[in-house]
Amino acid sequence: MKHPTSRMLHAYWERLRGERAAPERAEIEPGEIRHLLADSLILELDMPSRSASIRLAGTRVCALYGRELKGEPFARLWGSRATDPWRIVEIVASDTLGVVAGLRGTNAAGEAADLELLLLPLRHRGRTQVRALGTLSLDGAPHWLGLRPLVEAETTSLRILPSRRTEPVPPARTAVRTSAGYPGPVRHGHLLVHAGGRA
Repeated sequence: MKHPTSRMLHAYWERLRGERAAPERAEIEPGEIRHLLADSLILELDMPSRSASIRLAGTRVCALYGRELKGEPFARLWGSRATDPWRIVEIVASDTLGVVAGLRGTNAAGEAADLELLLLPLRHRGRTQVRALGTLSLDGAPHWLGLRPLVEAETTSLRILPSRRTEPVPPARTAVRTSAGYPGPVRHGHLLVHAGGRA
């Protein structure tokens, strides 16, 4: 994650979820992330129809596109290049994993800006695959920002965030001495490693 907004939201989400795959939507406290809200998104996911809609969009996100985005299909942010979004949403929903995507947004005049999209899974009333939390952050401040809104975007990079390890921690390394005084086997997780040497 390159953008500080993405890193801060991810850290907050990690703290909320603990050892779970994802936190509950009701656990999100807007006051705790108030400095991130302008760049934030909440999506409503519909897996059977392979679609996502924007439930909430921050003021800066709406300003990028020059309109209120609440209720719009998430794919509309890509405009005519709308083949990319579902792949991103499906990773978040189906695999319960976060993703970071680089986007190249363009306005009607062909001027471009780089953005970073972070999407993280949320549970909603105990159900997965129904909500996602994220940010859409602009890299830099183009001179035309606020005058000419983005009309389409292209995904330029996609990275899946690693899942938190939930398997038990392997036992500590233990070593014993053989009766001859040589080091005995050392345990590394489920492996037993015997000391070697020259004859």
